[in-house]
Amino acid sequence: MEPSSVVALPDGYTQPTSGAVPTLFIAAGDRAAQRFIEFFTANIRNRNTRAAYAGAAARFARWCDAHYLSLTQLTPVSVAAYIEELGERLAKPSVKQHLAALRMLFDYLVTGQVLPTNPAYAVRGPKHVTKTGRTPVLSAEETRALLDHIDIRTMAGLRDRALIGVMVYSFARVGAVVGMDVADYFQEGKRWWFRLHEKGGKEHEVPAHHNAEAYVDAYLAAGQLAEQRKSPLFRSLDRKRRLTGRRLHRLEVLAMIKRRARQAGLPETTCCHTFRATGITTYLQNGGTLEHAQRIAAHESPRTTKLYDRTQDAISLDEIERILI
Repeated sequence: MEPSSVVALPDGYTQPTSGAVPTLFIAAGDRAAQRFIEFFTANIRNRNTRAAYAGAAARFARWCDAHYLSLTQLTPVSVAAYIEELGERLAKPSVKQHLAALRMLFDYLVTGQVLPTNPAYAVRGPKHVTKTGRTPVLSAEETRALLDHIDIRTMAGLRDRALIGVMVYSFARVGAVVGMDVADYFQEGKRWWFRLHEKGGKEHEVPAHHNAEAYVDAYLAAGQLAEQRKSPLFRSLDRKRRLTGRRLHRLEVLAMIKRRARQAGLPETTCCHTFRATGITTYLQNGGTLEHAQRIAAHESPRTTKLYDRTQDAISLDEIERILI
């Protein structure tokens, strides 16, 4: 089989899908290549999922090229062999994600009559059960120190404090926060609310904690953004440290958080998701219920919310210290 060739995707989808259709699908004919494009453009709406699944499909296609396998030659045995090899290089959760991507893609090819059966359907991924999340969590004192350490005499400081405040006080994902427009911070009666655009196109509204409300108000006032209702809430800065009209990207937020954590002397593992886990843990430590935490976080299952609960960590350490040898 020849080295990988490519076919450009429609405008607007170049970035999420790496801008190419792998040779594995091109060689199977126009219908297979078109169905591949449709899977990533019409079937998967979440950008992050699209990027992850595109990477998984491209990696599998390269493996097939190296083993001289065409699309119609794929069987559960060949897919299982690939998953076995992948398990030697990637962590179990990553392997499971790759397998899920292949199953969905091949399902789409089956329904499009490109393949008669799904060669990944019967393949089992590695067993991986998580009962405790691994997201780094800060204590309430550490989070307070981080917020207080931010220099709010600058526009960058006001923006960063407001952004972190929204994440920690509303349990919001970074994608939902950077996706907010100014209009998504709104008043109903005497109460201010955050409207978050969550996964799957769901809108989720959360009352604004008084601290988060104060942070966002200060940022909006300094940036004179209150009347720009249809524009991005959290924006990038230009070289003169002034707000632009461009929406802040989640990777820029991650870099900012790493920098702010380092300046405050906090662990290097601190990341965007830290504030979601920190908010949930602090809420539960102060008598909040798992049911309400689930609703605030917009989780489908309380088991997902429980992964962010680290209230038992300190108790476990106390018990371990009883081993007096």
